[in-house]
Parts: sequence; C-alpha cells; structure tokens
Amino acid sequence: MLRSSSRNTKLRSRFLPGLILLCFACSLVSVSQAQEIVELKLPNSNKVSIKLMFKNGSISDPEGLEGITQATASIVVQGGTQELSYSAIQDRVYPMAARYGVSSDKEVTTFSFEVHQDHVDEFYPILKGLILTPRFAEEDFNRVMVNQQNFVDQTIRASSDEDYSKKALEDLLFRDTNYQHMKQGSSASVNNINLDEVRTHYQEMFTKTNLIVGIAGNYSDGFLEQLKQDLQQLPDTSPSVPEPGAARMPNGIEVEIVAKQGAFGSVIFTGFPLQLTRADDEFAALMVANSYLGEHRKSYSRLYQKIREARSMNYGDYSYIEWYEGGGRNMLPPSGVPRSSNYFSMWVRPVQIASQLRQQYPELADLEVGHAHFALRMSVKELDVLVEQGLSEEDFEATRDFLLSYTKLYAQTPSSRLGYLMDSRFYGREDYLAELDQLLKDLTLEQVNAAIKKHWQVDNMFVTIITDVSEAQALADSLENNLSSPMSYSNVMFEGLSDEIKQEDALVADYPLNVRKVTIVDSADTFK
Repeated sequence: MLRSSSRNTKLRSRFLPGLILLCFACSLVSVSQAQEIVELKLPNSNKVSIKLMFKNGSISDPEGLEGITQATASIVVQGGTQELSYSAIQDRVYPMAARYGVSSDKEVTTFSFEVHQDHVDEFYPILKGLILTPRFAEEDFNRVMVNQQNFVDQTIRASSDEDYSKKALEDLLFRDTNYQHMKQGSSASVNNINLDEVRTHYQEMFTKTNLIVGIAGNYSDGFLEQLKQDLQQLPDTSPSVPEPGAARMPNGIEVEIVAKQGAFGSVIFTGFPLQLTRADDEFAALMVANSYLGEHRKSYSRLYQKIREARSMNYGDYSYIEWYEGGGRNMLPPSGVPRSSNYFSMWVRPVQIASQLRQQYPELADLEVGHAHFALRMSVKELDVLVEQGLSEEDFEATRDFLLSYTKLYAQTPSSRLGYLMDSRFYGREDYLAELDQLLKDLTLEQVNAAIKKHWQVDNMFVTIITDVSEAQALADSLENNLSSPMSYSNVMFEGLSDEIKQEDALVADYPLNVRKVTIVDSADTFK
C-alpha cells in the first residue's frame, strides 16, 4: 500500500540524501527562524536566480475585488521603486541582460529575478526597491489595469478557445468557492479595484510571515545574508489566508456549452475532483496511468493515438492529474503553480463543427452536429476501458521507464530547479523530483491499477465545450438525448479506414454517457 505524505517521513529520510547527491549535487537547504530559505548552490554557474514565493494567491482576493492579487503583483514588476521609474529601471537592466517577473496563481504568488553574477551588486538595489518600496504610481496602475480589464472583458474569449475551455471548466468545477474566479478576476471586480486598495493589499498580504525565499546559482554567503536581512523589512503581520475551496463532485455528467460567435471549432475540457496531490506518494502511481492515457504533447498516449492519429480529428488530446499552466505553449509542466485543491481532466483540442464539414465535403451536406459528441464519447470510453482493465505489464513498464527519464527534464535550468524545490515545500516535501524518481522505481503494476480504480471513474464529471453559436443547440440536443453520434468522414478518408477502426467507430457512436444536465451559456455572459 502506498503511503500518504503524512506517513512517509521515514521513507524519504532513507533515500533522499543519496538522491539529492545524484540529482541535484549542489543543492543545499537552510532555514532561518524568521523565514524559510531554499538554496541551490551552483558554483559553476554564471547566474544568480532569486525567487520570492508568497503563500498568497487569488483565493485571498476579497469579495468584489477578485483579481486584486494579480493586479498588485503585476504593478510591482511593471512599475517603479521610490527611487526609479519603470522606464528608468528598464534602461538599467537592459545592459545587464537581467530579467524579472511574477507568476500568480490560486494559492501562491512568486516573484522571480535572474542576473549574471557579474551584475549582482548593480542589480540588487532594483530587486530590493521593487519588493520593499514599490512606487505604486498612478500611471503604472492605470497601464496595468487597462490590460487586466481588457483580458477579462475580451482577451479570454477572443484569443484562444483552448484556454477559454480550461478557465470555463474551473469556473464550473469550483463554482461558489474561492477557487472559482480567474486569477485576473471578472469584468465587474477588476473595474472595482483602485490604487489605494492595491497598496493596502500589498501591505497586508505580502509579508515576511508567508514568504519562502529561494536562491540558486553562484552567489556568496554575504549576498544571501544581505538578502535575508533586507527582507526582514517586510511587514511582520500574518495575513488572513482563507482555506482553499474544493472542487465539486457533479451529479452524473453535467455539460456547459459556451456558444461563441465565430468559434474555430469545438474545444472540450472535462474534469472531476481528485483527492490527492504531489504531497501523496500515490501520486506517482497515477502519473504512470495518466502518462499512458494522455501525456501532454506526447503522441504515444491512448487519447492522442485514438483521436488524432487514427482519425485525424484534431491536433492534440491530453489528460492531466493536476493544473498544467500554459498548456498551449509549454512542453513541460512549469513550477510555481502548486495547489491544494486538485482535479483530473481531459483536454480535446478543437474538433470540427458541422458548418465546417458541410463546407468542405459535399457528401456531408446533411450533417447537423460536428465531431464534438463523438470525440467526447471516445475520450470517456478510453478512460472507462482503463478503469475496468488497467494497464498491462508491458504498458506499465514502458510508461514507467519513459517517466523515469522524462521527469528529469522538468528542471533543466537553475531557475526551474529552484522553482521545483520551492514547490516541494508547499507540498511538505524536501525535493519532489528526487523523491519522485525513487517512487517511480519502487512502483508495481498492481499499485498503478489500484490507484486507477480508486481515483478515476466515468459516471460523474463536468464538461465544458466552447463552440460556435451555429453548433450549440444541435450539440446540446444530441448530448441531452444521448443520440447516436457516428463519426463523419469524407468519402476518400472513409475508404482508407481499416475494418478495425470502422468497428470501433460504431461502438463509440452509441457509447452511453451518463449525461444528466446540459446548459448553453452565451459567451458574453461568462466571467462577469
């Protein structure tokens, strides 16, 4: 039986020292009484990376001011200090090839700084000024808030239906909890935020009592001591951070269709609550199962093979056992987005709608619904098969061996290595990647299949579908009435299909989905 994080201290203490030497030979960890310090000493590096992780994210946004944490963090890095304006800072850092920014999520906000070791002393006063004495000037506030308002009013609906579907699913999964709203907030709440509230939010929520300090690269002990001493100037109050909201369990399959004018196709995102995170040893077992089912951007997975490779329906079909930041642009899961509330999801990237297919192929002139219903059925059916049958020994060994190599690519730079070390602390671990390596090596097929049975099911899930207004009602009727949804091919492609695929298509077309509720939402009414 795999142990949870609360019961695995002895296990980690036994194998962790050797693994740290193997995986991160130069990493050190020290903790001062005043603040937690995560060190990654790299004497051969020519850079210094610093990360300041505040355990304060969008769940701390006050009611009516959703988006204020994101706004506050953005103004800090896109504004000036008491001594320097934003433009003056840019003029100074450009010759140093230094960079800095911020990542805000549900539960943490992380400021990241990176500079060549030769410029540390010159760059440090800028870092210090941004964090300790941010200017919070009116012009910087106005610039940042215009962009954030544009995002919640327009960008999220217009730029990427794929991201839109993911945000829509979280809105549905976490409805009426502090996890529901986007970190950018809503149209109304962003409009409510003023500069005085931003200043107050920074003083009350970004304090030294909820801070983890990370540093990596070739730095001196004296520099670290100076950093620690200066950060003591942050407020010493303990912010009131609420408990994270938990994902809701749907009653059957509940579908929310977002009808959008001019949608490129139908994008599907499905999910249901998952009662484990990286804090649990059992997470490693589910990583193997998930990689087999739908590893992000990997063509060997079942979803990819069934939907894209065999049927050429779209360009990507993946599954996830935790939030994957920037899935459309990142090949590897980034650090800096640890979460306590978790869920399983499957992502079917755009499939064609009926109007597109009718226009392309005269033989499909009578088609009323595009590929979305079939693709959803195919995805859920593949999950169902995995729950019922589990992995074979051969698939288990191949997938586990892949992950043993692949997870070592997660942290290729000093900054990403430091980020994963800091995320480890969020989950109550010392070094997640090092521990994961041993957990994967110790896994058995029986443990993986047991984890699948325990945590995955197909009867209860939320589904969000971003689709064109011309498709919404017909798709809703098809789902709600559990109508047959045969796969639609051009004549040329159908003639080239194997008998095996044709037979499988017939089974998928009538695969029963436990749909209990279907709602159509106008795109203009989302994230208000």
